[in-house]
Amino acid sequence: RMQEAISLIVLSTEFEEKVGKINFVQDNESMSSYGVMRGLHFQRPPYTQSKLVRCVKCAVLDVAVGIRKGSPTYGQHVAVELTEENHRQFFVPRGFAHGFAVLSETAIFQYKCDNFYHPEADGGISILDNSLGIDWRIPTEHAILSEKDTKHPLLKDFDSLLFNELLKIKTDDLLNGKRQLISEQKVGNNKKNL
Repeated sequence: RMQEAISLIVLSTEFEEKVGKINFVQDNESMSSYGVMRGLHFQRPPYTQSKLVRCVKCAVLDVAVGIRKGSPTYGQHVAVELTEENHRQFFVPRGFAHGFAVLSETAIFQYKCDNFYHPEADGGISILDNSLGIDWRIPTEHAILSEKDTKHPLLKDFDSLLFNELLKIKTDDLLNGKRQLISEQKVGNNKKNL
């Protein structure tokens, strides 16, 4: 047990060094059967989310797609197979849409989020958008999609500029708040030195 605790601390430190400090506030778990495809989901600003995902039982193909127009990753995707054997975790930052496909008979999938779920901010890109070039590794005749996921727009029809502007406003607000806090700390420190 002590070795496990040490490993978790090292992994946490390494994660922060590579990604930054993330405060996860919500844990989710889902169980799905072979052929289930979900996505490509995101939350609109100011409720954007980062996710840390893993598969604890069997196997899924997990995918992130860049949706910030003007970004070098816009319209590009990364696909990673997550299994109970490989113990991989996949970090999906804000500004990316997320989806997965179940490759095994069943799968249990867990993910941590750094913002709570807000149904009014729900957004999506069509998981069937061929322009993204994603090989979901599920034959079309075996694909199982929710009604909601069949209604998402193609990437070309998604208003990414509005998403960018809202995301920028949220980021600017956070930075301004941080700047304000730093200014207040400096003023406070200067008063102490007088």
